[in-house]
Amino acid sequence: MNIREVNPALYEDLMRRLRRIEGQARGIQRMLEEGQDCEQILIQLGAMKAAINRVGMKAAACNMGLQVTEAIRRGEDPTAAVDEVIEQFIKLG
Repeated sequence: MNIREVNPALYEDLMRRLRRIEGQARGIQRMLEEGQDCEQILIQLGAMKAAINRVGMKAAACNMGLQVTEAIRRGEDPTAAVDEVIEQFIKLG
């Protein structure tokens, strides 16, 4: 399912976060070009990694809700859907 259609607010939030991450990446490139201190670059890389993880977790949580809701709608036990989404969370981590 499409996040944009299912949850427009989440879609906008994820897009805003990804644009910020894109800006962080450009900033880190600039830091490297300017010969900035390695420690400061590592700090910025850590911040960017955390931001990417938050985007992934929000998208995965959305997917979990969709999978469980769909399983219930079909009259199925949502346990299999939850197990599948847990595997996705593990891959994300």
